[in-house]
Amino acid sequence: MIKSELVQRLAQANPHLYQRDVERIVGTIFEEIAQALANGDRVELRGFGAFSVKTRPARTGRNPRTGEPVEVEAKSVPFFKTGKELRERLNRRPLGQDAASTDDTPDAGHQETGQPDNDDVRHALTSNVAAGE
Repeated sequence: MIKSELVQRLAQANPHLYQRDVERIVGTIFEEIAQALANGDRVELRGFGAFSVKTRPARTGRNPRTGEPVEVEAKSVPFFKTGKELRERLNRRPLGQDAASTDDTPDAGHQETGQPDNDDVRHALTSNVAAGE
């Protein structure tokens, strides 16, 4: 998903808001996260994850073309650690598979494999966004 798709889904799920307002809200959230990281702060979104900055020390690297040693400066890099709820959500059963369903017959989703097709996934995602998940 790209930023414009996120804005579009949020605008559809919240028809009382103008799309330009949703764009401004999403942009402000991203800007605040980026500014906090630039200040060296940690940003935690409970249940989703935490953004932080890690510092990589200076080191001696190697030029892949010539094999010569090259000095690499120390640098700061963004780091994201998933929250417990997001990690659990990602590790649930795949979409389209019920715990009660024990037979291997494909009855939903892609006809040959029984795996969820794009429409199943799209429906699940828009349902979750509309439900505020």
